[in-house]
Amino acid sequence: MKQATVMMSLLLATAMGAPLAAHAQHGPGPMPGPRMEGPGEGLPPVLRGVDLSEAQQDKVFAATCAQAPLLREQQKIAFRAHEQLRELASSNHYDDAKAVTLANSAAQAMATISLQHARLEQQLLAVLTPEQRQQIAARRSEQATRP
Repeated sequence: MKQATVMMSLLLATAMGAPLAAHAQHGPGPMPGPRMEGPGEGLPPVLRGVDLSEAQQDKVFAATCAQAPLLREQQKIAFRAHEQLRELASSNHYDDAKAVTLANSAAQAMATISLQHARLEQQLLAVLTPEQRQQIAARRSEQATRP
């Protein structure tokens, strides 16, 4: 049973760490901040193509900026845990309990990031008018039918 738990933790950490692979060689790097340069520029993907009022843009900007510190911290935690896990796996002093702890730490950070993205999306959708939400729903429906 313990071996299955260890395996599941490692598999989960590996699967959730895939988005970090692109950053693995360069470190976590700076979190890109929201840019509101023009219509659709710098908007979260869920809002691309939606014409927002200036007040809506301000609310979107505030919400995305507010989450940046938490996302940055969780990104750093996940990156460090993955880096330490890789080092541990290739060392002569492998410790399975330490590997499980590191894998769980990375997985928890990635889960927090995913949850924060879901919360942000809900905040952003709350800013929209019913017509704008319908526009997003129609675009998602159209994208879902594409091969």
